[in-house]
Formats: sequence, structure tokens, C-alpha cells
Amino acid sequence: MVFAILQRLGQMVFVMFGISALVFLIFFATPGSDPAARIAGRNASQETIAQIRSEFGFDQPLPVQYVLMMKRLFVTQDLPSYVNRGMRVVPQVAEAAPVTLSLVFGAAVLWVVGGIVFGVAAAMARDTLLDRGLMALALIGVSMPVYWLGEVMNLISQSRFHDTWAFSWVPALGYKPLFSDPVGWFLTLIIPWATLAALYVGIYGRVLRANLVEAYQEDYIRTARAKGLSPARVMLRHALRTSLIPFVTMFGLDFGALVGGAALLTEVVFGLNGVGRLTYQALLNLDLPMILGTVMYASFFVVLANASVDIVYVLIDPRVRKN
Repeated sequence: MVFAILQRLGQMVFVMFGISALVFLIFFATPGSDPAARIAGRNASQETIAQIRSEFGFDQPLPVQYVLMMKRLFVTQDLPSYVNRGMRVVPQVAEAAPVTLSLVFGAAVLWVVGGIVFGVAAAMARDTLLDRGLMALALIGVSMPVYWLGEVMNLISQSRFHDTWAFSWVPALGYKPLFSDPVGWFLTLIIPWATLAALYVGIYGRVLRANLVEAYQEDYIRTARAKGLSPARVMLRHALRTSLIPFVTMFGLDFGALVGGAALLTEVVFGLNGVGRLTYQALLNLDLPMILGTVMYASFFVVLANASVDIVYVLIDPRVRKN
């Protein structure tokens, strides 16, 4: 098992290298364009363009250009954003990352717990009124766009009913650091967590319910029932454990994408200056160094999430462990 984990970590390094090389070629080695002029931004002077060409080695062979770019991004961490008046890329991404991580981690806890509760309850009450009600509720959650639900929550908690006992505790929009103000951090993120998790609770609950219904048709479930095991034990120890494989796969993909910036709409609605918002602003301004930094950040978490999923497979499914 240790060898398999080390092998997967080695594959991560190889994948990250491939992604970095591909992104560099797309952004800075496009034929017919001057990468120095693209980095300098609109209306840049010729002196600035010449300085960038010399600093980044754009007058040298392509492999040298790639090494210099990656060195400034990962080693010296002094890759500048000329669009944002020379501000460094890595510190800006590092400042935005805790916001996005806080948002996604809290929402992930809610949607994983909610999805399991919904899926298990619906599967155990299959074809009953409870089953239909839970699946209808899940469908409503899936159908509501995040930006619409977020605006409705803001209208209720920040405007219409903010002075009532129910929402007087809700702070103003924005983000409070965890270590300097833990209570403010928690209160600020409760509603964004619920808003972001609403979509995924519905999706994960419906998927898990379908997997559990299918699992109950398998021979090992019939064997467990024939042994006289209680319905709760059959569900938790046998059916649920194997049915979590697609659940975990979805979680790895969704979590990695959200941490990488896919939570943009939630960040915008609730005034959170996370990685998604930073990437969006970089795209609007054609800030190539910043786009490079955010793409590498997002790629790392997507690759890490998928590697973690492979490791979790071994823990929850003995059949994978044997292979």
C-alpha cells in the first residue's frame, strides 16, 4: 500500500510538470506574438517591454524561457504582475487561497454529510412518501443557481430581516481571517457554506440513493441479510461502504475544481476575494503571469484531490485493495 501511495505521488509530479509545460507553451510560446508585450499589458512602453524580454529570457531558447519562468514562480516566487503595478503573483494567490479553502472546506462538510443522510434515508425508505419527498427536495436544490440562491440569502439576511432576532447575528459581506477572528470567520461563512452546499447535497444524495438501491440487489447483501444482520448493519457496513465509490469520485473532482476557482459565483455574491475572483479579474485584464499562477494553483488541487480519491478507494473497498 505504501508503494502504491508513493507511485501515485510520483505520478502527481509528472502530471504537474506536463500541465506547467503545456500552460507555458499556450501563454508564452504562441507563434506570431510577442510574449513580452503580452505580459506588459496594454499601452506598455517599449522600455518596459524590453526589460521584460531581458528578465524572462525571451531572447533565449524556449527551454531556458520555461526554466526561468518556473524558477520565478516556484523558487524565488518573485514573478510580477505588470498589470497590477508590479505586485507579486505568489503573494496574491497565497492571500486569496485561505478564503477559497475556507469556503470550500466548510461547504464540503455540509454537502457530504447532507448527501449521505439524504441518500441513506431515501434508499431505506424506497418508494415511500419520504423517499419521494427527499428526492423532490434534492431536485429543487440541484435546480437553483448558486448566484440566485446567494442573492436571495443576502436579501433575506442582509436587508429585509437583518434587524430581526433570526438574522441579527449575520455580519456584513466579506471575509474575516480564521486565526485573528475565529467567531467572525465562522459567522461570515455560514450562509455562503449553505448556499454552495445546496447544489451538491441534491446531486450527491440522488447519486448515493441510486447506488444503494442497486447495491441491495447484489448477492453479498442477500448473504448479509440471510445471516440475520440488522438492517442498519447491512446498510452501514455493507451497502453504504461499496456505494461510496462513485460518491468519492465525484467529491474528488468537485472539491478540486471548487478549490481551484470554480466557486467564483459564490465568492462574487458574498464579497469573498478568493482565487476564483482573482482569476476572473486576471482574465479580464489579460494578466498572463497571474493567470499562470492561478492555473498552476488550481491544477495542483485538482491533481491532489484525484490522488487522494485513489488512496481512499483502497481504504473503503477491499476489492481494490486485493488488486
